Amino acid sequence: MTDPVLKVTDLYTHFETQTGTVKAVDGISFHLNRGEVLGLVGESGSGKSITGFSIIGLIDRPGQIKGGSIKLEGRELVGLAEDGLRHIRGREISMVFQDPMMTLNPVLTVFEQMAMALRAHENVSNTEARARCIQALRQVRIIDPQQKIDFYPHQFSGGMRQRVAIAIALLHRPKVIIADEPTTALDVSVQAEILVEVKSLVAELGISLIWISHDLATVASISNRIAVMRYGKIVETGPAAEVLGAPAHPYTQMLLNALPSRSRPGQLLATQESHKPGGESKTAGWIEQKSPNFVSVKHVVKKFERATGLWSRIGVKLNLMQPPKAVLAVNDVSFTIAQGEALGLVGESGSGKSTLGRIVCGIYHPTQGEIKLDGASVVSACQRGRKLTTKVQMIFQDPFASLDPRRTIGQSIAEGPIAHKLTTRANARDYVARWLEAVSLDRAMADRYPHQFSGGQRQRIAIARALAMRPDVIVCDEPVASLDVSIQAQILNLLLTLRSEFGLTLLFISHDLGVVRHLCDRIAVMYRGQIVEVGSAESIFEAPKQPYTKMLVDAIPKLISKRPALQDA
Repeated sequence: MTDPVLKVTDLYTHFETQTGTVKAVDGISFHLNRGEVLGLVGESGSGKSITGFSIIGLIDRPGQIKGGSIKLEGRELVGLAEDGLRHIRGREISMVFQDPMMTLNPVLTVFEQMAMALRAHENVSNTEARARCIQALRQVRIIDPQQKIDFYPHQFSGGMRQRVAIAIALLHRPKVIIADEPTTALDVSVQAEILVEVKSLVAELGISLIWISHDLATVASISNRIAVMRYGKIVETGPAAEVLGAPAHPYTQMLLNALPSRSRPGQLLATQESHKPGGESKTAGWIEQKSPNFVSVKHVVKKFERATGLWSRIGVKLNLMQPPKAVLAVNDVSFTIAQGEALGLVGESGSGKSTLGRIVCGIYHPTQGEIKLDGASVVSACQRGRKLTTKVQMIFQDPFASLDPRRTIGQSIAEGPIAHKLTTRANARDYVARWLEAVSLDRAMADRYPHQFSGGQRQRIAIARALAMRPDVIVCDEPVASLDVSIQAQILNLLLTLRSEFGLTLLFISHDLGVVRHLCDRIAVMYRGQIVEVGSAESIFEAPKQPYTKMLVDAIPKLISKRPALQDA
């Protein structure tokens, strides 16, 4: 046996705060062999990202490594001076962060940023730097790297930006790369491409990789070994097949049982409060009992015109310049949703699904076409359009961005119902309490502000705010994207329960096909502004008709090679 390239022993990283010491990393030990991929999994707050930052020496005050050892090929990194760490970072240990748009400089070209990283450790000419940067982009399969090296970050798609970040990490052929949630916000197809490229590069270059993620299926598809973290400690570690196939620790078992793929569609998922899935949801009967055309979308088109100034309009009128090209986001889309039904809308980023969701909700006015709810128009027919009903509400992807940080959540929930006379100011507190309790939150939380809640709690608040308007239809736009697996399970359970209790009709938008299959009765697949396939959830997954749909289904990360036996209610 050769010595591991990285060895972490009894590592403690603490943060001193006004309320006490936060033990973010609490005495963990693990090793990383040469050419190995180690998956480090756990929920938000488990300490997995802080572990990565500790290894690469990016812990800022009030954080501090309180004890332990981090050895890179036998060299101790804990206690190393900043100059020594700077020499190692990028050259021997590199890091790929979750959001490349936050780590790439928007005012510098890709070449300028890669050249800066290269010259941080080597004295190279401009010609040599350009050649090496182009080669690094070619390694991560960026097409036409000679031209695209001069692009700015905003000119790349999300997947391409992540490839650029990986290329920068590879510039010096480091011994270890730490990838911190690098595919969390990517489409399933783009994620699959990145995983294939990373696995290929690990084999080709012989680098060692720590893959940090809360997505067990992604980790399973790339890792040799897995370490599971909780509350700053590693609770289980071992070969990937062993940890995921026969987990020994109850926490690992709970994480696995919380995955939609481990339960029957419509079944309540396992959460931290209950390690076993619950009984069957009661939503199935609504479709047969209610109107099949409750929501009707007919020949909807949405074009986004670029705003132009006076001189531009004059130039176009005099044929001195071309009119700005409109973006066709939604192109002649028609579908229906039965009352009480959940329709999943899936597709990659840029396919038009979020735009379509906003049109159904009445936030956007369609360029052409009509949207009706129970036979009545959702928006007025005038050019600018005006929403005519409160019976369609929306839950957005990021509840923190959609909640006013200066208002208590009670004020945010009560604002709409008071404006539309669903309650009075005198009764608003009791009215808000009713809907907080409906989403399993304490009524006393009404006086708190959004920043005082966790991500999962904020999403519950967003659902309560939508329910407080007493809608018949809720449009859910990526409501569980980027959530931990157990928090995702809680939100899905909540939607299943509320759908059963209130007979809600759902348009559920997501790029996570596993979640859509679990929650939805039917699925509509969207590609480049058009719906290319509609069918039952089972038929879409088991026998997709369109090549694009098949590609999306095939790109879903598989937890294990054979689907486990479904658990009975």
